[in-house]
Amino acid sequence: MDRAALFDVDGTLVDTNHLHVVTWWEAFRQAGHRVPMHAVHRSVGLGSADLIAHLLGDDRDKDEDDALAAAHSALYGQYFDRLPAFADAGRLLRRLHGDGWTVVLATSASGPELGALRRAIDADDAIAGTASADDVSAGKPAPEPVEHALELAGVPAGRAVFVGDTVWDMRAGRRAGVRCVGVLSGGIPRADLQEAGADTVYDDPAHLLASLADSPLA
Repeated sequence: MDRAALFDVDGTLVDTNHLHVVTWWEAFRQAGHRVPMHAVHRSVGLGSADLIAHLLGDDRDKDEDDALAAAHSALYGQYFDRLPAFADAGRLLRRLHGDGWTVVLATSASGPELGALRRAIDADDAIAGTASADDVSAGKPAPEPVEHALELAGVPAGRAVFVGDTVWDMRAGRRAGVRCVGVLSGGIPRADLQEAGADTVYDDPAHLLASLADSPLA
């Protein structure tokens, strides 16, 4: 039977979390909001609307949300031509593809941002599909992104493993019924990932690749 390896992208395969922190912080600052960077960091991995709501609360001026998201997109877009993939990220995806796994990305990125991330990973030949923010009505930690990735892979939850770097990833994966693997490359502590549902935690894609034989992706 087929099996699927599902991957988050930001902070998992590409070293972008801190770029998101700085550009969201600047977008909030330009709009007159003082949001600590550590709070932004803990929110990275949520879709734009959910991130804004999480940081500014339900009593915010919601008419400002689109402008905040647009400001972040413009600031972050300056980095599209130099987003750095983590070491061995592409090799990991190609190895899994070669081992018979169907590789699908599950990310809140879309459009030009998603294109820039895929160029950074440089492993399109190993990627069977992408479940992006455009494909679902609710982002992580809701299970929809992972469930859509399962649909693209054509496998049941019990035949899939989801790799991510945030608590939002782990919660989404658990709610979708898949095994979850965490990586520390996004800057979230091991204990937080484990509490949110990670079965195992690795340092980064290179560590996972080197440990494949003893991992849930064996």
